[in-house]
Amino acid sequence: MAEMSINEYIESRVDDQINWYDEKSKKCQNWYKCTQIIEIILAASIPLLSGFSTSNISVAIIVGVMGVIITIIESINKLNKYHENWIEYRATCEMLKYQKNLFLTGSPPYNNNPETIESLFIRNIEQIISSENNQWKFINLNDKKEDVVNKNKVYTTSS
Repeated sequence: MAEMSINEYIESRVDDQINWYDEKSKKCQNWYKCTQIIEIILAASIPLLSGFSTSNISVAIIVGVMGVIITIIESINKLNKYHENWIEYRATCEMLKYQKNLFLTGSPPYNNNPETIESLFIRNIEQIISSENNQWKFINLNDKKEDVVNKNKVYTTSS
């Protein structure tokens, strides 16, 4: 089995991951900002329209539908974690670019022993990718545990 050269590694692994995180970050940012703009517009319109709801039943229905849409948008944002993923993906992308640039320019820590520079670079890149994957897993597992706890809660009222 032939070993992969450092240039092949950069091209097939590092650049591929940088592109993946960059695209995912952009998509999450766009979805987050679009949903937030819609939510802001709807929420700001409700008080204005509410003044007309007493004289017109269709305005009251519209206000109610707008409230439902806001709830749906907020639930979709919570479910898909657009904001959290945007931040996490952007941070990972920038860390990968940073390590790649340090390596390509021979900057510390990649300016010492030429025999260990490549393995240090690969180890750092894989650590960044692994860390992001573990963070994603941790967030998603905690959300599922939280959902189970919330479903099992018994709510009581005090007398």
